[in-house]
Amino acid sequence: MTRPIVYHIPVCPFSQRLEIMLALKGQSDAVEFRVVDITKPRDPDLLRKTRGTTALPVLELPGEQIIKESLVILEYLDSTVGDQPIRQSDPYRHAVEQMLIAREGPFTMAGYLFVMNQDPSARESYREKILGLYRDIDAFLTQHAPDGPFLFEDFGLAEAVFTPMFMRFWFLDYYEGFTLPDTADYARVREWQQACLAHPAAQQVTREEIVKLYYDYALGAGNGALPKGRRVSSFVFEPDWRTRPWPPANKYDGTASDAALGLVAA
Repeated sequence: MTRPIVYHIPVCPFSQRLEIMLALKGQSDAVEFRVVDITKPRDPDLLRKTRGTTALPVLELPGEQIIKESLVILEYLDSTVGDQPIRQSDPYRHAVEQMLIAREGPFTMAGYLFVMNQDPSARESYREKILGLYRDIDAFLTQHAPDGPFLFEDFGLAEAVFTPMFMRFWFLDYYEGFTLPDTADYARVREWQQACLAHPAAQQVTREEIVKLYYDYALGAGNGALPKGRRVSSFVFEPDWRTRPWPPANKYDGTASDAALGLVAA
């Protein structure tokens, strides 16, 4: 039987949540992952299949049946791959994990807006916004899972959804000096975050990879767009990110050159 195909960007958090779920099930080979280079125009055949949309990941089933939106794909694969879904089977417990998952969208948006901000005077407002969302998650976990570290007994659906975002927010640490305050109102969410980051099923990316590839996001240029004065995206596959120097942490000084970033020969 032909395997389902996921078209994705390797460093994409929305794709990583699918990889985490499959790893938890011991089914990493159940899906074929095909890499899309976002620094180049989309393949016309893929655009035909997606009816012109470019958001990734996209799941293709036999017969060119297409499923979009990572949470929808996650639910579909959780239902169809392996013997046991990672989502909670009890209706109430599933509702609880869904209430937590519902907080992911605003949380992700706040982090990306923060890293892409180019106005130094606005930094504090972005910081306060994301801290408020962390406090909300802390309160939720304290109410529903005070003993932790996970929402339920094991790393599950909510963890698969949030862990890629915790990893992407390494760019906030590097480019904005953002860390959670060491106070009681962040203690439970910090415990959850640390447990998620350490889980063996969630090691598809590294801090170095995130920081280097998302440098252009820190300059306000997302999804393969180019910052002013640059000709090569930080998301290119070659040169490999492992061979590149770490980007400058002070994003408000303007962009480093393509050569200084190791994207072209000096």
